[in-house]
Amino acid sequence: MDATEELRPAVMGRYRLGRRIGSGGFGAVYEAHDERLDRAVAVKVIPAHGPAPERGRREALAAARLHHPGIVAVYDAGDGPDGRYLVSELVRGRTLDELERDGALSDRDVLRVGLALAEALAHAHQRGVIHRDVKPQNVIVPDEARDARSAAKLTDFGIAHLTYDEPLTRTGDVVGTLAYMAPEQAAGERVDERADLYSLALVLYEALAGVNPVRAATPAATARLVGTPVPALRSRRRDLPAELGDALDRALAVDPEGRGELDDLADALADALPEVGDEGGTIAPHPLERRRSLPRLGRVAAGLAAGALTAVALTVAGDPPSWADGARGADPPGGAEALVSPLTGALVAAVLVALFPRAGWLVAAAAAIAALADPWPSAAALVALAVVVPPLLLRRRGLTWSLPAVAPALGLIHLAGAYAAIAGRAPGALTRAVLGAAGVWWLLLAEPLVGRELLLGTPPGEAGETLRELVSSGALLLAPVWAVAALVLPWLVAGRSLAADVVLASAWAAALATATGAVAERAGLPEPRGLAAGAVLAGVLAVVGARRANTLDAEHEAA
Repeated sequence: MDATEELRPAVMGRYRLGRRIGSGGFGAVYEAHDERLDRAVAVKVIPAHGPAPERGRREALAAARLHHPGIVAVYDAGDGPDGRYLVSELVRGRTLDELERDGALSDRDVLRVGLALAEALAHAHQRGVIHRDVKPQNVIVPDEARDARSAAKLTDFGIAHLTYDEPLTRTGDVVGTLAYMAPEQAAGERVDERADLYSLALVLYEALAGVNPVRAATPAATARLVGTPVPALRSRRRDLPAELGDALDRALAVDPEGRGELDDLADALADALPEVGDEGGTIAPHPLERRRSLPRLGRVAAGLAAGALTAVALTVAGDPPSWADGARGADPPGGAEALVSPLTGALVAAVLVALFPRAGWLVAAAAAIAALADPWPSAAALVALAVVVPPLLLRRRGLTWSLPAVAPALGLIHLAGAYAAIAGRAPGALTRAVLGAAGVWWLLLAEPLVGRELLLGTPPGEAGETLRELVSSGALLLAPVWAVAALVLPWLVAGRSLAADVVLASAWAAALATATGAVAERAGLPEPRGLAAGAVLAGVLAVVGARRANTLDAEHEAA
């Protein structure tokens, strides 16, 4: 600080301004010294005219709700002769925009930034704050980040929307930066968290592809592009993982309903971390790179599950249940010796799914159905009805497609009711609900396949008869029951207090068992087998899962 700066009066009686370091949100930003606490800070000076003071007030209110390593912290606010002052932490680093221009980021750096921003936005959204101006210029990458959560810091909440606060703009007004604006925001509509999701995805798209597909040569031309479908990321970067491209493309959907959730994008970023290049990287590794590095436990588990399912299908093809089209013990049409051995098929399926989760799973499923189709078409039809659900409803979650098989597996030992606790630990609300319902679907179709009562005792028969029976009896009502149970589980049993977790998990498991029994009674079926034991195990798994998830989160924060 030079002699001229020493002569300036301290702002708000304690902050002595230094050199100007930037501008944004309708104000100039200065490096400053907090004389009371003897620390360096940043002070934004907001002019006392026009809409700037209101936006400064809003930025202070938004920041007061937030405390996260991925968000620039605001320490103080006040008024003075020059306008309104906003005092925040001084982050020494460069904006994402500057780093992109200099080519200083690797693909993995971009994903690390994306993970930090996704977590920061999730924190803001949980506290009723919608940023509405996520763009590279509002993202600071610190020179020395304290941890992975501060690998990037989001700043400038001057046009944020705050729940329960008066809106800054009227419906029809447009605020934000057009080239990064969600279509509904550009149209002047009321926005929610999905607008920030769109903007974040567009920021990451630009960082990976080297071009913003919405920005044009003039504002008018840019306005015409806003709201048009964005070209698929992998049309520009074929070398990127397909799942990553799919996740970003989905988050950039024109219709907010089709964008999914912030958690879905964050999961895709984390999954892709070990698979993208780090040449020329400048940001420290993220802890998830260690947790998800090879051997990828998720891929290994998915491969083993797919292999087990393939082995079961091929075993059934070689020795059908008594109700099937061929009689037990009789030679099937074409001869059982013509079928691939269960062990060989399982090994091939496991390797395919571990290497190519979605494509491998589809190939293994098709092969298993084909093996059953010629000798026993009814069995093949039931298997096809089961396996078609996960790919249709969880297209981007290939590693979870085999999870519904856990329900009939537990049913073999009379503990099928515990499955909802397993599905309830999947990431993403939609994923949990779909997996919960899919477990029921697989369970009901597996009963006639194996010829045993796994839960409700669906009577065996031809595929068409089985479906008619499931629909007419009302047994399928169990699917929404388990879907809701899996959906709400992590919200109820959060892992913060063991005593609370035990109480809430017990209540959740009891409610699940009661609802399952009520569905069976309505369907005119016998009392579900192993209902009480399954409920007990479900409660135990709910508590253990919550505690484990909380431990991983703590390790993540400490990393």
